[in-house]
Amino acid sequence: MAYEGPRLPAARGPLSAGVREYLLGTGPLPPAPTAERAAPYGDDLQLALYVCYEPHYRGFAGVSPDVEWDPGLLRLRAALEQRFLTALRADTPVRDSVEEALAELLVEPVEGTGVSHFLRDEGEWWQLREYAAQRSLYHLKEADPHAWVLPRLWGRAKAAMAAVEFDEYGGGRADRVHARLFADLMSDLDLDTTYGRYLDAACAETLATVNLMSLFGLHRGLRGALVGHFATVEITSSPGSRRLAEAMRRAGAGPAAAYFYDEHVEADAVHEQVVRHEVIGGLLEEEPQLAPDVAFGVGATVLLEDRLGVRLLGDWRAGRSSLRTPLTLRTPPTSEKAHIS
Repeated sequence: MAYEGPRLPAARGPLSAGVREYLLGTGPLPPAPTAERAAPYGDDLQLALYVCYEPHYRGFAGVSPDVEWDPGLLRLRAALEQRFLTALRADTPVRDSVEEALAELLVEPVEGTGVSHFLRDEGEWWQLREYAAQRSLYHLKEADPHAWVLPRLWGRAKAAMAAVEFDEYGGGRADRVHARLFADLMSDLDLDTTYGRYLDAACAETLATVNLMSLFGLHRGLRGALVGHFATVEITSSPGSRRLAEAMRRAGAGPAAAYFYDEHVEADAVHEQVVRHEVIGGLLEEEPQLAPDVAFGVGATVLLEDRLGVRLLGDWRAGRSSLRTPLTLRTPPTSEKAHIS
Protein backbone atom coordinates (compact mmCIF):
# COMPACT_ATOMS: atom_id res chain seq x y z
CA MET A 1 0.00 0.00 0.00
CA ALA A 2 1.32 3.44 -0.92
CA TYR A 3 2.26 5.79 1.92
CA GLU A 4 -0.39 8.49 2.28
CA GLY A 5 1.29 10.80 4.77
CA PRO A 6 0.75 11.34 8.48
CA ARG A 7 -2.70 11.74 10.00
CA LEU A 8 -4.00 15.22 10.69
CA PRO A 9 -3.14 16.39 14.21
CA ALA A 10 -5.71 17.21 16.87
CA ALA A 11 -6.75 20.86 17.02
CA ARG A 12 -5.29 23.26 19.59
CA GLY A 13 -7.77 26.11 19.14
CA PRO A 14 -10.21 27.67 16.65
CA LEU A 15 -7.66 28.27 13.89
CA SER A 16 -6.21 24.77 13.83
CA ALA A 17 -9.69 23.29 14.33
CA GLY A 18 -11.02 25.20 11.34
CA VAL A 19 -8.11 24.20 9.11
CA ARG A 20 -8.49 20.58 10.17
CA GLU A 21 -12.22 20.52 9.47
CA TYR A 22 -11.74 22.18 6.09
CA LEU A 23 -9.15 19.62 5.01
CA LEU A 24 -11.47 16.83 6.11
CA GLY A 25 -14.39 18.42 4.27
CA THR A 26 -16.45 18.81 7.44
CA GLY A 27 -16.45 22.58 7.91
CA PRO A 28 -15.40 26.01 6.61
CA LEU A 29 -12.10 27.75 7.10
CA PRO A 30 -11.92 30.23 9.97
CA PRO A 31 -12.14 33.90 8.92
CA ALA A 32 -8.88 35.82 8.49
CA PRO A 33 -9.53 38.15 11.48
CA THR A 34 -9.21 35.10 13.71
CA ALA A 35 -5.56 34.91 12.68
CA GLU A 36 -5.05 38.60 13.36
CA ARG A 37 -6.10 38.13 16.99
CA ALA A 38 -4.17 34.92 17.66
CA ALA A 39 -0.99 34.71 19.74
CA PRO A 40 1.75 34.73 17.05
CA TYR A 41 3.92 32.12 18.77
CA GLY A 42 1.06 30.18 20.33
CA ASP A 43 -0.05 26.60 19.81
CA ASP A 44 -3.15 27.40 17.77
CA LEU A 45 -1.56 29.65 15.16
CA GLN A 46 1.64 27.64 14.86
CA LEU A 47 -0.21 24.35 14.40
CA ALA A 48 -2.62 25.88 11.87
CA LEU A 49 0.32 27.30 9.92
CA TYR A 50 2.21 24.00 10.06
CA VAL A 51 -0.83 22.17 8.68
CA CYS A 52 -1.18 24.77 5.91
CA TYR A 53 2.46 24.22 4.92
CA GLU A 54 2.50 20.43 5.03
CA PRO A 55 0.64 19.94 1.69
CA HIS A 56 3.80 21.39 0.08
CA TYR A 57 5.78 18.50 1.58
CA ARG A 58 4.20 15.06 2.11
CA GLY A 59 0.63 16.02 2.88
CA PHE A 60 -1.78 14.23 5.19
CA ALA A 61 -3.54 10.88 5.02
CA GLY A 62 -7.06 11.25 3.65
CA VAL A 63 -6.45 14.78 2.36
CA SER A 64 -6.41 15.44 -1.39
CA PRO A 65 -3.09 16.72 -2.77
CA ASP A 66 -5.13 19.37 -4.59
CA VAL A 67 -5.38 21.39 -1.36
CA GLU A 68 -1.77 22.47 -1.91
CA TRP A 69 -3.05 25.27 -4.15
CA ASP A 70 -6.53 25.72 -2.68
CA PRO A 71 -7.24 29.51 -2.89
CA GLY A 72 -9.09 29.65 0.42
CA LEU A 73 -6.37 27.78 2.27
CA LEU A 74 -3.71 30.02 0.74
CA ARG A 75 -5.61 33.16 1.81
CA LEU A 76 -5.80 31.94 5.38
CA ARG A 77 -2.17 30.90 5.28
CA ALA A 78 -1.23 34.41 4.19
CA ALA A 79 -3.07 35.86 7.20
CA LEU A 80 -1.31 33.42 9.55
CA GLU A 81 2.05 34.22 7.97
CA GLN A 82 1.48 37.94 8.29
CA ARG A 83 0.70 37.61 12.00
CA PHE A 84 3.82 35.48 12.53
CA LEU A 85 6.11 37.61 10.39
CA THR A 86 4.96 40.88 11.98
CA ALA A 87 5.81 39.50 15.41
CA LEU A 88 9.19 38.26 14.21
CA ARG A 89 10.10 41.63 12.74
CA ALA A 90 9.09 43.36 15.96
CA ASP A 91 10.94 40.95 18.25
CA THR A 92 14.14 40.30 16.27
CA PRO A 93 17.02 42.64 17.20
CA VAL A 94 18.22 44.75 14.26
CA ARG A 95 21.87 44.35 13.34
CA ASP A 96 23.88 46.94 11.43
CA SER A 97 25.24 44.41 8.97
CA VAL A 98 25.35 40.76 7.98
CA GLU A 99 28.90 40.63 9.31
CA GLU A 100 27.74 41.76 12.75
CA ALA A 101 24.91 39.23 12.79
CA LEU A 102 27.22 36.37 11.81
CA ALA A 103 30.03 37.43 14.15
CA GLU A 104 27.78 36.83 17.15
CA LEU A 105 27.27 33.22 16.02
CA LEU A 106 30.98 32.53 15.61
CA VAL A 107 31.80 33.10 19.30
CA GLU A 108 31.18 30.09 21.54
CA PRO A 109 30.69 31.12 25.20
CA VAL A 110 33.15 29.57 27.63
CA GLU A 111 30.34 28.46 29.93
CA GLY A 112 27.50 27.48 27.63
CA THR A 113 24.01 27.03 29.05
CA GLY A 114 22.02 25.84 26.04
CA VAL A 115 20.14 22.63 25.36
CA SER A 116 23.12 20.77 23.90
CA HIS A 117 25.25 21.68 26.94
CA PHE A 118 22.51 20.47 29.27
CA LEU A 119 22.04 17.18 27.45
CA ARG A 120 25.78 16.53 27.30
CA ASP A 121 26.38 17.28 30.97
CA GLU A 122 23.27 16.18 32.84
CA GLY A 123 20.49 15.17 30.48
CA GLU A 124 18.55 12.04 31.32
CA TRP A 125 17.50 9.28 28.94
CA TRP A 126 13.91 10.51 28.73
CA GLN A 127 15.10 14.00 27.87
CA LEU A 128 17.26 12.75 25.01
CA ARG A 129 14.24 10.92 23.63
CA GLU A 130 12.05 14.00 23.96
CA TYR A 131 14.63 16.14 22.20
CA ALA A 132 14.74 13.73 19.27
CA ALA A 133 10.95 13.55 19.10
CA GLN A 134 10.67 17.35 19.02
CA ARG A 135 13.39 17.74 16.41
CA SER A 136 11.95 14.96 14.22
CA LEU A 137 9.46 17.45 12.77
CA TYR A 138 12.37 19.00 10.89
CA HIS A 139 15.00 16.30 10.71
CA LEU A 140 12.74 13.75 9.01
CA LYS A 141 12.52 16.25 6.16
CA GLU A 142 15.96 17.74 6.69
CA ALA A 143 17.08 20.16 3.97
CA ASP A 144 13.68 20.16 2.22
CA PRO A 145 12.60 23.64 3.41
CA HIS A 146 15.95 25.09 2.34
CA ALA A 147 15.67 23.52 -1.11
CA TRP A 148 12.86 25.96 -1.97
CA VAL A 149 15.44 28.74 -2.28
CA LEU A 150 17.41 27.13 -5.10
CA PRO A 151 15.23 28.43 -7.96
CA ARG A 152 15.45 31.91 -6.39
CA LEU A 153 19.27 32.03 -6.55
CA TRP A 154 21.75 32.09 -9.39
CA GLY A 155 25.50 32.15 -10.02
CA ARG A 156 27.84 31.49 -7.08
CA ALA A 157 25.03 31.41 -4.55
CA LYS A 158 23.02 28.79 -6.44
CA ALA A 159 26.03 26.58 -7.16
CA ALA A 160 27.22 26.65 -3.54
CA MET A 161 23.75 26.12 -2.11
CA ALA A 162 23.19 23.16 -4.42
CA ALA A 163 26.51 21.65 -3.33
CA VAL A 164 25.60 21.85 0.35
CA GLU A 165 22.11 20.48 -0.28
CA PHE A 166 23.66 17.58 -2.22
CA ASP A 167 25.56 16.65 0.92
CA GLU A 168 22.38 16.95 3.03
CA TYR A 169 20.73 14.49 0.65
CA GLY A 170 23.49 11.95 1.11
CA GLY A 171 25.66 12.81 -1.87
CA GLY A 172 23.49 10.58 -4.04
CA ARG A 173 23.38 7.68 -1.55
CA ALA A 174 19.99 6.89 -0.05
CA ASP A 175 21.48 5.39 3.11
CA ARG A 176 23.34 8.64 3.85
CA VAL A 177 20.45 11.06 3.38
CA HIS A 178 20.37 13.02 6.62
CA ALA A 179 16.67 12.38 7.14
CA ARG A 180 17.43 8.66 6.92
CA LEU A 181 20.28 9.03 9.40
CA PHE A 182 17.95 10.78 11.82
CA ALA A 183 15.41 7.99 11.50
CA ASP A 184 18.21 5.60 12.43
CA LEU A 185 18.97 7.78 15.46
CA MET A 186 15.33 7.59 16.48
CA SER A 187 15.42 3.82 16.22
CA ASP A 188 18.40 3.75 18.59
CA LEU A 189 16.32 5.79 21.04
CA ASP A 190 13.36 3.44 20.67
CA LEU A 191 11.20 6.09 18.96
CA ASP A 192 8.68 5.71 16.14
CA THR A 193 10.36 6.81 12.91
CA THR A 194 7.13 7.45 11.01
CA TYR A 195 7.14 10.87 9.34
CA GLY A 196 5.00 13.29 11.35
CA ARG A 197 4.46 10.83 14.18
CA TYR A 198 5.22 13.40 16.92
CA LEU A 199 3.38 16.38 15.46
CA ASP A 200 0.61 16.09 18.05
CA ALA A 201 3.16 15.95 20.85
CA ALA A 202 5.48 18.77 19.76
CA CYS A 203 5.29 22.10 21.56
CA ALA A 204 4.49 25.40 19.86
CA GLU A 205 8.11 26.53 20.13
CA THR A 206 9.21 23.54 18.03
CA LEU A 207 6.49 24.17 15.45
CA ALA A 208 7.64 27.78 15.13
CA THR A 209 11.24 26.78 14.32
CA VAL A 210 10.02 24.54 11.50
CA ASN A 211 7.43 27.01 10.25
CA LEU A 212 10.11 29.68 10.00
CA MET A 213 11.94 27.63 7.37
CA SER A 214 8.80 27.10 5.32
CA LEU A 215 7.84 30.76 5.62
CA PHE A 216 11.21 31.91 4.32
CA GLY A 217 11.56 29.14 1.75
CA LEU A 218 8.14 29.47 0.12
CA HIS A 219 8.38 33.22 -0.50
CA ARG A 220 10.77 34.54 -3.12
CA GLY A 221 10.71 37.90 -1.37
CA LEU A 222 12.21 36.27 1.72
CA ARG A 223 15.04 34.47 -0.07
CA GLY A 224 17.62 36.57 1.75
CA ALA A 225 16.10 35.63 5.10
CA LEU A 226 16.18 31.94 4.13
CA VAL A 227 19.89 32.22 3.33
CA GLY A 228 20.41 33.90 6.72
CA HIS A 229 18.54 31.06 8.40
CA PHE A 230 20.59 28.45 6.59
CA ALA A 231 23.84 30.17 7.53
CA THR A 232 22.79 30.23 11.18
CA VAL A 233 22.02 26.52 11.16
CA GLU A 234 25.32 25.62 9.53
CA ILE A 235 27.47 27.90 11.72
CA THR A 236 25.97 26.69 15.00
CA SER A 237 25.53 23.04 14.01
CA SER A 238 29.07 21.73 14.34
CA PRO A 239 29.80 22.62 18.01
CA GLY A 240 26.25 21.75 19.06
CA SER A 241 26.40 18.43 17.24
CA ARG A 242 29.66 17.57 18.97
CA ARG A 243 28.01 18.03 22.35
CA LEU A 244 24.96 16.01 21.32
CA ALA A 245 27.15 13.17 20.05
CA GLU A 246 28.83 13.13 23.45
CA ALA A 247 25.41 13.06 25.12
CA MET A 248 24.37 10.06 23.04
CA ARG A 249 27.57 8.19 23.87
CA ARG A 250 27.22 8.99 27.55
CA ALA A 251 23.73 7.53 27.41
CA GLY A 252 24.88 4.41 25.57
CA ALA A 253 22.24 5.23 22.96
CA GLY A 254 23.76 3.19 20.16
CA PRO A 255 26.02 3.87 17.17
CA ALA A 256 23.38 5.38 14.89
CA ALA A 257 22.40 8.00 17.48
CA ALA A 258 25.96 9.24 17.85
CA TYR A 259 26.71 8.89 14.13
CA PHE A 260 24.00 11.35 13.11
CA TYR A 261 25.66 14.09 15.13
CA ASP A 262 29.20 13.00 14.25
CA GLU A 263 28.24 13.40 10.61
CA HIS A 264 27.09 16.95 11.26
CA VAL A 265 30.26 17.85 13.13
CA GLU A 266 32.29 16.93 10.06
CA ALA A 267 29.97 18.12 7.31
CA ASP A 268 28.75 21.36 8.82
CA ALA A 269 32.23 22.61 9.67
CA VAL A 270 32.83 22.61 5.91
CA HIS A 271 29.34 23.83 5.04
CA GLU A 272 29.77 26.84 7.30
CA GLN A 273 32.60 28.17 5.18
CA VAL A 274 30.79 27.49 1.92
CA VAL A 275 27.59 29.18 3.09
CA ARG A 276 29.34 32.24 4.51
CA HIS A 277 31.69 32.89 1.62
CA GLU A 278 29.87 31.50 -1.40
CA VAL A 279 26.14 31.41 -0.69
CA ILE A 280 25.93 34.69 1.25
CA GLY A 281 28.86 36.23 -0.60
CA GLY A 282 27.44 35.27 -3.98
CA LEU A 283 23.93 36.43 -3.11
CA LEU A 284 25.05 39.84 -1.86
CA GLU A 285 27.40 40.29 -4.78
CA GLU A 286 24.38 40.01 -7.10
CA GLU A 287 21.77 41.58 -4.79
CA PRO A 288 23.41 43.76 -2.12
CA GLN A 289 20.02 45.20 -1.17
CA LEU A 290 19.17 41.85 0.45
CA ALA A 291 21.73 42.31 3.26
CA PRO A 292 19.11 43.43 5.83
CA ASP A 293 17.00 40.38 4.96
CA VAL A 294 19.96 38.04 5.49
CA ALA A 295 20.64 39.65 8.88
CA PHE A 296 16.93 39.37 9.75
CA GLY A 297 17.00 35.65 8.88
CA VAL A 298 19.94 35.15 11.24
CA GLY A 299 18.27 37.06 14.06
CA ALA A 300 14.85 35.44 13.69
CA THR A 301 16.42 31.98 13.76
CA VAL A 302 18.31 32.76 16.96
CA LEU A 303 15.16 34.26 18.49
CA LEU A 304 13.05 31.15 17.91
CA GLU A 305 15.81 28.70 18.85
CA ASP A 306 16.31 30.61 22.10
CA ARG A 307 12.56 30.44 22.80
CA LEU A 308 12.64 26.69 22.22
CA GLY A 309 15.66 26.32 24.49
CA VAL A 310 13.93 28.21 27.30
CA ARG A 311 10.87 25.98 26.93
CA LEU A 312 12.81 22.71 26.93
CA LEU A 313 15.15 23.59 29.79
CA GLY A 314 12.37 25.10 31.86
CA ASP A 315 10.31 21.93 31.59
CA TRP A 316 13.19 19.54 32.09
CA ARG A 317 14.66 21.33 35.08
CA ALA A 318 11.21 21.28 36.65
CA GLY A 319 11.08 17.52 36.09
CA ARG A 320 8.20 17.66 33.61
CA SER A 321 7.85 16.64 29.99
CA SER A 322 8.37 19.22 27.24
CA LEU A 323 5.89 17.33 25.06
CA ARG A 324 2.14 17.80 25.02
CA THR A 325 1.83 14.02 25.23
CA PRO A 326 4.73 12.47 27.16
CA LEU A 327 6.49 9.51 25.59
CA THR A 328 5.94 5.99 26.84
CA LEU A 329 8.65 5.16 29.34
CA ARG A 330 11.47 3.01 28.03
CA THR A 331 14.29 1.50 30.03
CA PRO A 332 17.59 3.21 29.21
CA PRO A 333 20.34 1.02 27.74
CA THR A 334 22.78 -0.71 30.05
CA SER A 335 26.27 0.46 29.31
CA GLU A 336 29.47 1.26 31.15
CA LYS A 337 29.30 4.64 29.45
CA ALA A 338 25.68 5.29 30.39
CA HIS A 339 25.31 7.47 33.47
CA ILE A 340 21.76 8.55 32.71
CA SER A 341 19.09 7.19 35.01
